[in-house]
Amino acid sequence: MCEKQTLVALTGPTAVGKTALSLALAKALGGEIISADSMQVYRHMDIGTAKITAAEMQGVPHHLIDILEPEENFDAMRFQKLAKQAIEEIQSRGKVPILVGGTGFYLQTVLYEVPFSEKSRDETVHAALTERRAREGIAPLYAELSAVDPDAAAQIHPNNEKRVLRALEYFLSSGERISRHNAEARERQSRYALSYFVLSMERQSLYRRIDARVESMFRAGLVEEVRSLAARGVPRTATSMQGIGYHELFDYLDGKAVDTKRTPISGE
Repeated sequence: MCEKQTLVALTGPTAVGKTALSLALAKALGGEIISADSMQVYRHMDIGTAKITAAEMQGVPHHLIDILEPEENFDAMRFQKLAKQAIEEIQSRGKVPILVGGTGFYLQTVLYEVPFSEKSRDETVHAALTERRAREGIAPLYAELSAVDPDAAAQIHPNNEKRVLRALEYFLSSGERISRHNAEARERQSRYALSYFVLSMERQSLYRRIDARVESMFRAGLVEEVRSLAARGVPRTATSMQGIGYHELFDYLDGKAVDTKRTPISGE
């Protein structure tokens, strides 16, 4: 029987400290980092994704960052394929692959080799839901998810539009509840000698860190970044524009969102 290959996975909420710890782990273990973030794969989207800079990498190789244009589609199936390729390449060099990110479903597809079927992704359904979100907002879609998959809805914040859309799309495409799919995935055995870490922090401290990060993003030019993507012709229905911060700013630039406190926004 073949010995299992070592794999480290590190996840947790935004701003909890994954980047600093992943760098420390990589240096201690002789590892290379694979981003499991669904937005950092895109070029020209640096500020809103809190993308690590070359200097911040401190010489540690990073994978699956800046590999796609904003117009391209990216989903869990594609991530699984690219991440597995990166893992094999890293292991072939005698290094330890370290999966880092906050997109839990993406991590599961690799850690437990979640199978995909052709019916698990339907571009027509994806496009229809994205168009509905732009027209109706997320509330009706969250209500629909609550009706067809209450377990999934209970685990997703109503304002987390990307996860709401993903869960509802999965149901409408496959006829299967994503909550059941995830439960079955957790019962699968990993092919790796897996060390899985989930970072957490006292909630109020985490919220302060998130608020500080958002303020920093605006000072760094987040509005200008989204404005340049819109000028480039990236449609608001693109997968890349469903990331938190990007679609909200599309609404702002379109005049559909108003800052009632009139707090100055960079670029005004």
